[in-house]
Amino acid sequence: MTASAPFAEARQLALPLDEPVGFSPDDFVPAPSNAQARIALAHETAWINQRLLLWGESGCGKSHLASLWAQTSGARTLHAARLRTPIDADDNATPLVIEDIDTAINPIALLASLNIAHAAQRSVLLTARIPPARLQIDPADLASRLRASLTIEITQADDRLIEDLLDRLAAHRQLRLSETLRHYLLTRLPRQPGLLREAVTRLDRASLARGVAPSRRLAEHVLSDLLEPPVPTAAPQGATPPDSPNFHDTPPLLTL
Repeated sequence: MTASAPFAEARQLALPLDEPVGFSPDDFVPAPSNAQARIALAHETAWINQRLLLWGESGCGKSHLASLWAQTSGARTLHAARLRTPIDADDNATPLVIEDIDTAINPIALLASLNIAHAAQRSVLLTARIPPARLQIDPADLASRLRASLTIEITQADDRLIEDLLDRLAAHRQLRLSETLRHYLLTRLPRQPGLLREAVTRLDRASLARGVAPSRRLAEHVLSDLLEPPVPTAAPQGATPPDSPNFHDTPPLLTL
């Protein structure tokens, strides 16, 4: 086996884009990082021009919140990357969710859809990975519409959210994590919900394929491209560094 084999296998086990992700209320983890978004979704009358734009890194919970809002409001969900023509102007006043506007392939269709929704007084919830001010948007009218919306960032996940999310993801897949493995994942994986979800998916698939329980060794093998280097432990104050000549010249003390 070559040195690159674990990396190659980890890539093969990566989460496919079309794998369904369930967005249920029970799976959502409320946290300070998403508190402002939750408040805004509960107070639709405070939206600017009946639009709310939630942005944050991949996996931060934008789509989960958007799905929960769509379930309660009866909204229709669209994906900007698939929006090639404007929405039907004759449609009723159903609210809209437009996901991932930073991936839009037809900005004109997106602009027209926002104009149609605004004319019909339809609420629109948008999601993106970056805020409107940093989007390279053309035409200018689209940039103006997006910036004239209530915009809220879902900030970096805190420790409690990451821990709760790991436990819920593992429970959802009936994956039993030992305390050693759980600690290893929490300390070595980047603190990004999206990567945490992918890591649990890879571990689940690998353990099923091999017929073994998930372990640290398995995690090292299938998550090699996701893991961060271990944080070096500081030496006790006054300790002699390992590369000091005195360290090698001094014989070890034996305790009987």
